[in-house]
Amino acid sequence: ATAAVWASGCGDESSVMPPTEPPTQPPTGLPLPGGSALPVAPTVHPDGLVLDARPGAVSWSEGQSSPAWLYNEGLPGPTLRVRRGERVRTTLTNGLGEDTIVHWHGLDVPQEADGHPRLAVPSGAQYDYDYVVANRAGTYWYHPHPHMRTGPQVHLGMAGFYLVGDGEEEALGLPSGERDVPLVIQDKRLDASGNMVYQPTPMDAMVGYLGDTPFVNGAPDPYLLVDRTLDRFRILNGSNARIFDLALSTQAALTLVGTDGGLLNVPATLTSIFLGPAERVDVLVDFSGHVPGDLIRLQSRPFSLGGPPSMQGQPMDLMRFSVTDREVQPASAPSSLVALPPTPDLEGAPRQTFEFRSHMMRHSINGVTFDMERVDAQIPLGEPQVWTFSNTGAV
Repeated sequence: ATAAVWASGCGDESSVMPPTEPPTQPPTGLPLPGGSALPVAPTVHPDGLVLDARPGAVSWSEGQSSPAWLYNEGLPGPTLRVRRGERVRTTLTNGLGEDTIVHWHGLDVPQEADGHPRLAVPSGAQYDYDYVVANRAGTYWYHPHPHMRTGPQVHLGMAGFYLVGDGEEEALGLPSGERDVPLVIQDKRLDASGNMVYQPTPMDAMVGYLGDTPFVNGAPDPYLLVDRTLDRFRILNGSNARIFDLALSTQAALTLVGTDGGLLNVPATLTSIFLGPAERVDVLVDFSGHVPGDLIRLQSRPFSLGGPPSMQGQPMDLMRFSVTDREVQPASAPSSLVALPPTPDLEGAPRQTFEFRSHMMRHSINGVTFDMERVDAQIPLGEPQVWTFSNTGAV
């Protein structure tokens, strides 16, 4: 994976957004950190986009490469950026040797555009999406969604960011351009040759497929040059099963401004953030108190969830921030953000409980496993309900 903008399959020139790549040139008088610079996917508008899924290869350092399954030749795939209210028409072309479909994770779209497994198309076919973006400004993502094959297709590289903006967000003056950096964190399992592999064991089927090497934007332990100011990081846990407890090596604050549903109403100051698979957080980090040459690590702290023994919770160094000597205008986080949608009246609302259980490699909800042809609940459109989720399994 590189920071290059891939031309094939990204629509015409009018669909390519202004460059937002973070700086990768060495700061004056300071050596570059070792290893590779953080890869940055091209940013494109999804309307008119041809999203091509097919096998390829990625390289993350000199002499290190691996076969992969990719969207538009990149790991991660292109970052899709759109404004609320815009119409999107995207075509998926399947160059894999098996069925696939794309799910726009977190977007409120019609069912025929949602990427349900029953819509998966075979190798050599295509699927056309047509919808209007109704979501609030926030960080969403896209990934394959075929039944029984989502795990391997995501693990081998198929995923990308979907960023929605609107006027409310723009009025806040949050860091933008090269200071608005998407970070997809994934753990990969590598074989002796350094190739990504997806070969789950019976234990993996019970506790989840965990990797031994963390990657950020498709590279292991990359670095990002940062100036002494405020930066915005949109962080996605794109792992199959790994949970991260994110923190900076300096124990400095992470200012949380958004989660899966979009921007918060007020920022929250945290020293660590738990992030499960598919979850997103939008954080601000202030590097103004550092001196040129400082190196700050983004880490996952050790923790224990109990249950069967696994690699879950082991500490990991994820990536490095290297402070430059470039003079930059100081910035600060806003004290308030956006008004949240009103909470519906739940007085007398219907209630449902969903019990999750995992036993002997059988994962069920309310005692039944997934069946693509069965509908377990039908909810009247617009009716508020209270749902309780209960995990009674061992994991």
